[in-house]
Amino acid sequence: MSTATHSFARPAPLRHAAGLLLAAAVAAAATAAGRLHWLGANGISVLTLAIVFGLVAGNLLPGAALQTSADGLDLAKQRLLRAGIVLYGLRLTFQDIGHVGLAGVAIDAAVLCSTFALACVLGVRVFGLDRTTAMLIGAGSSICGAAAVMATAPVVRGRPEQVAVAVATVVGFGTVAIFLYPALAHLLALAPRVYGLWAGSTIHEVAQVVAAGHAVSDGAADTAVVAKLVRVMMLAPFLVGLSAWFARRTAADPSASRSPITVPWFALGFVAVAGLRSLDVLPAPAIALADEIDVAVWAIAMAALGLSTRLSAIKAAGLAPL
Repeated sequence: MSTATHSFARPAPLRHAAGLLLAAAVAAAATAAGRLHWLGANGISVLTLAIVFGLVAGNLLPGAALQTSADGLDLAKQRLLRAGIVLYGLRLTFQDIGHVGLAGVAIDAAVLCSTFALACVLGVRVFGLDRTTAMLIGAGSSICGAAAVMATAPVVRGRPEQVAVAVATVVGFGTVAIFLYPALAHLLALAPRVYGLWAGSTIHEVAQVVAAGHAVSDGAADTAVVAKLVRVMMLAPFLVGLSAWFARRTAADPSASRSPITVPWFALGFVAVAGLRSLDVLPAPAIALADEIDVAVWAIAMAALGLSTRLSAIKAAGLAPL
């Protein structure tokens, strides 16, 4: 019986091929659409398009096709996602911290801690969300949008529909901020540096920060992007701290199954790669190539997430996440 069963089992590469190819095709379509000038100018990134295209395709394709692709989609959502987080560190240097000063770092840290705490408390106690969804929304809002949601999901063991709800929420409000922040800057007559720190420490996606910054001035955009990148660098210690908190909470709960502290290796890899980038030993062409690979890996992971998400589950979440 055992021999017969194994004779029909597909080799691992073939088992993952269908899902990876499907996610790659959706990611390629999103990448092509992302080159449209209007979308880029309004902060709508390839990653956002990838999850949207994946959602549409995943809810239109026959169930049999998605079932065949399930293993490959899981691989893309997990291992490729973690690889993308590590490569994301090449976008940052420790020198960026010096450019915003101690005040900028303190502002970023205060925004991260307060926003995440408020999202968790209000999400659960006021709006009745489950804790995981509230944490994912808090992570995306307080750090770097969809990327932070995806990075936090493995730590809190978020389901695809919970991740999709969180991504949709932070991307939606981040897009509104692109238009709202410049209007408020002119209304309040904010200096470019002050506006840059405000935008960089509060708007969700890096692309959205760039769009909102340039809407005011190049100087404001420069300050906003650096403040944003410092905030992104806080992703790694945030993930390690969150993982330790989960392990401690589990240990304190007699009814919970025991599990050791899970240190997210991809968060440590993120810091290590950022440190390597800070040494300025990598040639510019290699950094540019790695950045393109990172975008492709992220897009495939986002597409896989969308393909795995049912719109009915998002609809069931209602307006509470927003």
